[in-house]
Amino acid sequence: MRDYKWLHEYNLNRFGSVAALEAHLPDARSTAQLRKIGNDRYLSALAQRVFRAGLKHSLVDAKWPTFEEVFFRFDPEKVVLMGAEHLERLMQDARIIRHLGKLKSVPRNAQMILDINKEHGSFGNFIADWPVTDIVGLWKYLSRHGYQLGGMSAPSFLRMVGKDTFIPTYDMVAGLNAQDIIDRAPTSLKDLAAVQGAFNQWHAESGRPMCQLSMMLAYTVNH
Repeated sequence: MRDYKWLHEYNLNRFGSVAALEAHLPDARSTAQLRKIGNDRYLSALAQRVFRAGLKHSLVDAKWPTFEEVFFRFDPEKVVLMGAEHLERLMQDARIIRHLGKLKSVPRNAQMILDINKEHGSFGNFIADWPVTDIVGLWKYLSRHGYQLGGMSAPSFLRMVGKDTFIPTYDMVAGLNAQDIIDRAPTSLKDLAAVQGAFNQWHAESGRPMCQLSMMLAYTVNH
């Protein structure tokens, strides 16, 4: 694989200046900022990501104020008590997206947040403390302990809340493929470890957050 120097120079040539490049790169929240986010806001983001999967984001986002209302502002202590009858009643509410499987995910993910809260003091502490050098481990944790958080959902949720992560988008995977790091979208433990290793190397060489390295790699793909 190529080193960070190549990645940086490629992007400089593409954008023409350091300022132009930096303007196109995302930022991650600090650990202190992640700790300050309440459990209810994390649950809201988790639910929003689940509902976005397979649907137009703009459609979901337009309805989200109503979701906030019907799910008690996503207070995990209240949401976790929502039983089958309550969810069936929500299936009759035309103001929201009536998908029973996705609706069921909300109290189940509320339980995950409460379980983590007991051990770590808050879900924000748990997210903040997870090392970015094993971010795929956090993906796997959320997929295993949460509900409907497989595939792109876990990394997309982390990006939504500002946790530093790379995301295996089509362009990013194409960039990894061009450097013979992987030859397909990473789903196996072997491929995920290879991707994590590549980003860890660039991270060590540059000090840049994973989200910026992810975007820079995606920009190396020509359309």
